[in-house]
Amino acid sequence: MSNRIFHVFNMLFWILIMFAVLYPLFLVCIASVSDPDAIVRGEVIWHPVDFSLMGYYAVLKYKELWSSYGNSVFYTGVSICISIVVTLAAAYALSRKKFPGSRIINLYFVITMFFSGGLIPTFLVMRSIGLYNTRWVIILMSCVSVWNLMVARTYIQNSIPEELYEAAMLDGATHFQYFIRVILPLSKTIIAVLAVYYGVAKWNDYFTGLVYLRDRALLPLQTVLREILATLQVDKTSDYMMSMADSAVSLQEAVRIANVSKYCIIVVATGPVVVLYALMQKYFEKGVMIGSLKG
Repeated sequence: MSNRIFHVFNMLFWILIMFAVLYPLFLVCIASVSDPDAIVRGEVIWHPVDFSLMGYYAVLKYKELWSSYGNSVFYTGVSICISIVVTLAAAYALSRKKFPGSRIINLYFVITMFFSGGLIPTFLVMRSIGLYNTRWVIILMSCVSVWNLMVARTYIQNSIPEELYEAAMLDGATHFQYFIRVILPLSKTIIAVLAVYYGVAKWNDYFTGLVYLRDRALLPLQTVLREILATLQVDKTSDYMMSMADSAVSLQEAVRIANVSKYCIIVVATGPVVVLYALMQKYFEKGVMIGSLKG
């Protein structure tokens, strides 16, 4: 009887958690296809009210949004490839038990999780090495997450038998050959997890573009999205609002479009990430748990 009561309360608890997580996403979706006036009146709660696509029409007209969308796709794709290669290479080196100085290097990596050089010194370094206002500053900044590195290192130590390394060395394989022909094929699960983690982090990064990019043609989607959301204020007239309402005859119409456009922008910006996360969810439990547990 007590077990049944526990399972009932446990199920109710997780249903509430699921509702708290999914309802905001659902609300954004239905608000993006609802009438702006219904949104302001608070009538959009469980279903779209007065179905309308005016917000999406307005967003599709904003050319800078789509150029930044392409930038984010490029930054995310290239960054994922570089981050995975560097992370797994470092994780393999640190997983070698006889690696000289491995403890000191591990400590060095861990320290960077808690301390950084600060914004101004980092900015000066990026400018001095020629990365400021280039695409590479977006790709290389935060290229490696120390947490992901430690998870990948633990995965290699616990999931790939040491006997494989010894057998490869007896066959004359070098460390590079062993890494490419053995480690990478056996690390597909953790590679999938790292791809999603790095991809979501890079896709949602707006601060790097805000600080290190001056050329608007290089801005990522999230930086442009932040600027658009900042301009969608009902207490002032902005060029963006008027450009979206080029067929409107009043500021009131521009405000109506702005109220619904922000939801449409969120759907357009986060849709690919949500879909990717859902498709890769099956890899998380296996990859993360194997990489985070010892023994």
